[in-house]
Amino acid sequence: MGDTHIQQGPGPEHGLFSLAELPPPLITGLAARAVELFHDGTAHDRPLAGRAVGLLFARPSTRTRTAFTVAALRLGAAPVPYGPADLHLAGGEPAGDTGRALGSMLDVLVARTPGPLDDLRDLSRQGRLPVVNAQTPEEHPSQGVSDLATLALSFGDLTGLRVLYAGEGNGTAVALAHALATVPRARVTFATPAGYGLPEEDLRAAERRAAAVGATVGQIHDLCAAPREVDVVCTTRWRTAAARHADPAWREAFRPFHVSEGLLSRWPRASFMHDLPAQRGDEVEGRVLDGPRSLVWTQAAMKLYAAMAVLEWITGPGD
Repeated sequence: MGDTHIQQGPGPEHGLFSLAELPPPLITGLAARAVELFHDGTAHDRPLAGRAVGLLFARPSTRTRTAFTVAALRLGAAPVPYGPADLHLAGGEPAGDTGRALGSMLDVLVARTPGPLDDLRDLSRQGRLPVVNAQTPEEHPSQGVSDLATLALSFGDLTGLRVLYAGEGNGTAVALAHALATVPRARVTFATPAGYGLPEEDLRAAERRAAAVGATVGQIHDLCAAPREVDVVCTTRWRTAAARHADPAWREAFRPFHVSEGLLSRWPRASFMHDLPAQRGDEVEGRVLDGPRSLVWTQAAMKLYAAMAVLEWITGPGD
């Protein structure tokens, strides 16, 4: 009788965990591919036909979950959805054990979890399974691809682009820093409340990558020090501040970073971006979010095409 036991051990991790780990040409290539798919969503030969894509969303998601589900369908795959309590991870099963089981059945796993990111790496290693980080507290890398694609769609050549991000240095900001650090001669400024900035390690990594292409990535804690010339103003929801910090007056620290029409008037030609969901009246004024300079709804639509580009790459030949 032959050996019928599956005894595979862990393999190397594989997937999209952080944009900091991807070579710059791959990041810009994914963004360019997303733009191609935005213009023609049928510009592919259903490369995931016959494959199964697991979609684990242990935290709320509107755009990212829908984007990856529809992306899997359009590329020919069968999506397998999991909610926050559907897997035994919720009951304490080690991520590695879950990974070994899922890896014998799925072709790729897309996961949004409360963290840590190392759990997704463990799922990938133990299951020998490509894993896409669809947001952990550390980073939201597919959002970074989507944002870079939105900018490329709107501005064309991004060389020398000037970007101001106002708000919390959370996982969306981290992904944006790593994405924009690949743009030659870009000037990127993160304006964050003191104590709510980008993690030092991520900021330094983005600075080093930016320097290689003549770009700059920096951080300030007072919008009075913002650049005089800006092409794009970005923000994101203040969703993690209260959870991460015990200061009951945290909103007061954030109030100066509210993107109002008055603030945006400092840069009369600048576009506006927000990854959504938005809390009108907190991080952004409603008339800015819905105004003529807003790229927000294009940015939301681009998430589908960024998801398609990521799935196409991660399951492609040699990956």
